[in-house]
Amino acid sequence: MQRTIEQRFAIKFCAGLEKSGTDTLGAIHQWHKLFKNGRESVKDEPCAGWPSTSGTDDNMQRVREVLNSDRRLSMRMIELALIR
Repeated sequence: MQRTIEQRFAIKFCAGLEKSGTDTLGAIHQWHKLFKNGRESVKDEPCAGWPSTSGTDDNMQRVREVLNSDRRLSMRMIELALIR
């Protein structure tokens, strides 16, 4: 009984994320594979987050300079200005 309730919670969670039945089934297959290969915890793995090199003082200063030159730049235009 407990197993079917847990399965329903997993399916309800996926439905809440507006995943299709196919996507939900794919996620269940993936979880099954992880647990079959020895995973014990149902908690999410910690995310690595942004790479530590993306927020250096030098990068921040370069972005500020580009934005100060023209506040209407798109993200793509800022990226191109920083590459040059």
